[in-house]
Amino acid sequence: MSIIFVGTPAFAVPSLERLAGAGHDIAAVVTQPDRPAGRHRTPRPPPVKLAAQQLGLQVVQPPTLRDAEVLAGLRALSPKVIVVVAYGQILRQEVLEIPARGVLNVHPSLLPRWRGASPVPAAILAGDERTGVTIMLMDAGMDSGPILSRVETPINDTDTSRSLLDTLSDLGAGLLVDTIPRWLAGEIQPQPQDDSKPTVCPLLRKEDGAIDWHLSAIEIWRRIRAYNPWPGAYTALDGQMLHIWRAWPLDMTAAAPPGTVQKLLAEWLHELPDNASSEAAFAVQTGSGVLVPMDVQRAGRRTLSAAEFLRGMPNLIGSQLELPRQING
Repeated sequence: MSIIFVGTPAFAVPSLERLAGAGHDIAAVVTQPDRPAGRHRTPRPPPVKLAAQQLGLQVVQPPTLRDAEVLAGLRALSPKVIVVVAYGQILRQEVLEIPARGVLNVHPSLLPRWRGASPVPAAILAGDERTGVTIMLMDAGMDSGPILSRVETPINDTDTSRSLLDTLSDLGAGLLVDTIPRWLAGEIQPQPQDDSKPTVCPLLRKEDGAIDWHLSAIEIWRRIRAYNPWPGAYTALDGQMLHIWRAWPLDMTAAAPPGTVQKLLAEWLHELPDNASSEAAFAVQTGSGVLVPMDVQRAGRRTLSAAEFLRGMPNLIGSQLELPRQING
């Protein structure tokens, strides 16, 4: 029984490695072409390609899966199953019809909640208490195929999209190697999704990270977590971009307009997580409550704790943080 594995980013690597480690016959690994990256725009291979090469697997990097020659090559491999994990392209019906037992997709949400391109940030933005991984049998719709299996996990207050993706990547890999043999043995009955309850999330944009200080502290805090690592939550200080990578919301109010940097009062320190009091040094008034940054980064500089940042900017208190007028990158 052979498998074609289709995936691109680091999220997909544990699934590939676990399949190979479980002894499955992986006939080929399909991934995106190398892309220019870094200051010198040097072509960089996707993480799945690097992992496949280390495993000694055949790698295929077509610009598209719509090409007739590419499709013929996949059919010639006669896969029993195709496994898709964050490939980055929509698969057309011609691909879905290739394997005898269908195309399985590892999706990082509890479908039908958060179909679409950014389910992990969407769950954090919505304040969901739980998320998980769903393995579904792909159809022509967007993440609408019947469910084969799923696993749940809590979303912690300290979770960012980066940390949650790491958790879900590992959970999804374990679920995949458990699901495939049961699916092939006829032990799983696909369960249709409840189409009356889907939620859909769009692809993230760079401008989504711009902080509107008129929002509540909790809403901004969720954005900071959801947009880490990309696009990052950012504001403008003296006309320069300032990323806020970690923060904590407080149900406190200072008599100042939203976006005003405030002195961090002693009584507020007791409301912060135990490991944050030494890193925090100032607060920012929001539309409701104050936000206490812990990790910040000016454009072109390294990330600093808020305490370090304030020591380098003694006149910061009373400054006004604003929406960036121009977004670069």
